[in-house]
Amino acid sequence: MIAGGVVVLLLWGWYEKRHDDPLVDLRTMGKRPVLLTNIAAVLIGFGMMAQSIVVPQLLELPEALGGLGQTILQAGLWLAPGGLMMMLFSPVSAKLLTRLGGRITLATGAFVLSAGYVVAVFMTNAPWQLLVASCIVCAGVGIGYAAMPTLILTNVPAAEAASSVSVNTLMRSIGTTVAGAVMAVVLTSRTVAIGGAEIPTHGAFRLCFVIGAAAAAAGAVVVLLIPRRGRTPQSPVEDARPAVSDELAVAAIAE
Repeated sequence: MIAGGVVVLLLWGWYEKRHDDPLVDLRTMGKRPVLLTNIAAVLIGFGMMAQSIVVPQLLELPEALGGLGQTILQAGLWLAPGGLMMMLFSPVSAKLLTRLGGRITLATGAFVLSAGYVVAVFMTNAPWQLLVASCIVCAGVGIGYAAMPTLILTNVPAAEAASSVSVNTLMRSIGTTVAGAVMAVVLTSRTVAIGGAEIPTHGAFRLCFVIGAAAAAAGAVVVLLIPRRGRTPQSPVEDARPAVSDELAVAAIAE
């Protein structure tokens, strides 16, 4: 199925590049600011999802098996403040976007996200410790979440805004999906037999946090490689104007 998907993707790309009005303009997707933003979206999406997979399992694993012995309800309550942190940091993200732009805002969010995982590596022995780590991770998500589409819109023409943002959302979803698979591999490859059951070791959970921190930090580094100033996208009104000569265009810009 994966091989078939790759073949379909290549055929679709071949078709799109030769179409007069493509669904997604792959030439625009290949521009450095857009390409790097989408690569960062995969890495940061990975980091965003990892804690949602690992933390509930560690919270709900019975104490006799090395977990924290929380019920589903208790685990949900321990995780709830993380959602509140995303909400509280959304205005912070808006201010950073206004003052510093999408590039610095997204990098800041990714570094905060990575820091949350670093905290989790050393704080896994009590529910409140995971609460602290989750709040830091979610603060990073709240800061950086809106910056990705902002970066895309800054670097694509208005006529391609919808498809470009959709591709960025897809890249983020790929990151979250891969995170689920990777976390499952890590947790099932490092187990200990207890009571006839194979249980992930505490070290496996810590390794998941390390991987999440590395992915988010790598995403931040990729973001910092994006050129500082992207081209301002054209407005729909400008797109609708008839083409003019180069001399008139230069005169209009100078004016």
